[in-house]
Amino acid sequence: MPDTALLVVDMQIALLLGAHDTEACLDRVAELAGRARAAGVPVVYLRQRVDHPDVPAEALEIHPTVAPQPGDTVLAKDSADSFLGTELDAVLRRQGVRRVVVTGLATEYCVDSTCRSALSHGYDLLLVADGHTTPTRPADSPLPAAAQVIVHHNALFATIIYAGRTVRVLPAAEVDFA
Repeated sequence: MPDTALLVVDMQIALLLGAHDTEACLDRVAELAGRARAAGVPVVYLRQRVDHPDVPAEALEIHPTVAPQPGDTVLAKDSADSFLGTELDAVLRRQGVRRVVVTGLATEYCVDSTCRSALSHGYDLLLVADGHTTPTRPADSPLPAAAQVIVHHNALFATIIYAGRTVRVLPAAEVDFA
């Protein structure tokens, strides 16, 4: 039984609109999911619940490029932390998972919160360096550009220390599910 699971966080059609490098990120996550399934590694999708009348239900579906396959798990969530108020921890423990490989949207919100929570829940972490994205910002925004946010979070998780946990940051091509 594999001790690893691939987490795909909030890769929903409406949420990805205007995200940085969306198509390339989607392609990498789809390729990772295929490799995970081939290796017998569970693929778990987290979907942010959005209660907004202007967002049609079909736009909240997981993007077709990375759509769940039979046997994958899909969990709804109400916060940035994929563990908070969900069955994620129970699902992972039932499957003997000790390490999570994290991908998704948005780098500084749901991906970051899920990574930190995974570590706090006792899981080792592999953040896929080129498997997460965040919304682009206007040139005159006081916030860092999306590419800077991604680089910052990759660097942060490459150096963060959690007692008793292994934390790695690798590009999708180097993720080994064996």
